[in-house]
Amino acid sequence: MYAFSNRVETLKPSAIRERMKFMSKPGAISFAQGNPSPETLPYEALKSISAYMFGSNPASFLQYGLTEGYTPLRLTLRERMQRRFSCGEDFDELIIVSGAQQGIELACKMFCNEGDAIVCENPSFIGSLNAFRSYNVQLLGVDVEPDGMNIEQLEETLKKHSNIKLLYTIPNFQNPTGVTMSLEKRKAVYELAKRYNVMILEDNPYGEVRFHGEDIPNIKSLDTEGIVIYVGSFSKVLSAGIRVGYVLAPLEVAQKMVVVKQSADVHTNLFAQVLAERFMNDYNFDGHIAELQKIYGRKCDLMLSCMEEGFGDRVSYNKPEGGLFIWCTLPGDIDPARFSTQCAAAGVTFIPGNMLAISPTDCTDAFRLNFSTPSDQQIVEGIGKISAVLKAL
Repeated sequence: MYAFSNRVETLKPSAIRERMKFMSKPGAISFAQGNPSPETLPYEALKSISAYMFGSNPASFLQYGLTEGYTPLRLTLRERMQRRFSCGEDFDELIIVSGAQQGIELACKMFCNEGDAIVCENPSFIGSLNAFRSYNVQLLGVDVEPDGMNIEQLEETLKKHSNIKLLYTIPNFQNPTGVTMSLEKRKAVYELAKRYNVMILEDNPYGEVRFHGEDIPNIKSLDTEGIVIYVGSFSKVLSAGIRVGYVLAPLEVAQKMVVVKQSADVHTNLFAQVLAERFMNDYNFDGHIAELQKIYGRKCDLMLSCMEEGFGDRVSYNKPEGGLFIWCTLPGDIDPARFSTQCAAAGVTFIPGNMLAISPTDCTDAFRLNFSTPSDQQIVEGIGKISAVLKAL
């Protein structure tokens, strides 16, 4: 009946958002989401900051703000990016966006015409893939290995296609695989992007959520040529609901993104920006990060322990050093669709791998488990239910 535009005609709902609708069943356990743990949300601190804001100068955040973002927050983030991650050259600018998702979408809008191509890890974050699809770009998948992108495959892809505009990667605790790209591969990705004149879109929502191992420099820290657009977020370290993200990019890119953002939402929620800035400066932000790292490390170890006991060697899976997800692969003698259906019938859901792949025929034998959102009791019970289905099959 309705003639939608070519850009959105073939778009489908987010698999994760749709699955969330089916979790109203009493007693149902979801490993499908990627929300922060309620244990990590600083309720009292945010309540106190909010009361202070409304009691001091509410007009300062109830009016329109700058499209670039709240200046004190931008300065605080710029300083932290330099101090914590050694990111940000003199030619870079930092702006605030409405969640990292907006930064990713705006980058695609800025650089890609219809028919252009974007190189992505396969599988990858469904929100980014759908944003790219909305601009009718060609998605070129590169397999994810235990230490990150397959570099040989990446180079072949860059050689073969002349219309690649962006190289999208989640190098830290990749969603959905949980894989962390090695420093060697980060350097190789940067050199290839430089050689083939392709901008890198580095998505780092989980970088602060490392609970095992040592930090690896971000790709943006290698950027001496101005070819990396870095996207960060408060969603996993403060609150997903405030929808505050940020982009660190070469000045010309950041300035163009500001113009494009003006036509989207004028500016990011100013109250949420002030809230984030006050929390970073008035509270022990580093201590808060350390505490949530402990929580996620404990929850991940608990899920892995339950999987080791319940799955045995029937299912292969990674052991992430951070992030929110564990990527699992089924043995060849189990039908993935039947497995997923029977788990849902048993009262536990997760995201099948092909829903997170570039093509629905990819990653059909895999599934993603989230350990941040469920309680410890739900982790134990949920993995027990999956284990029972595995044994039955």
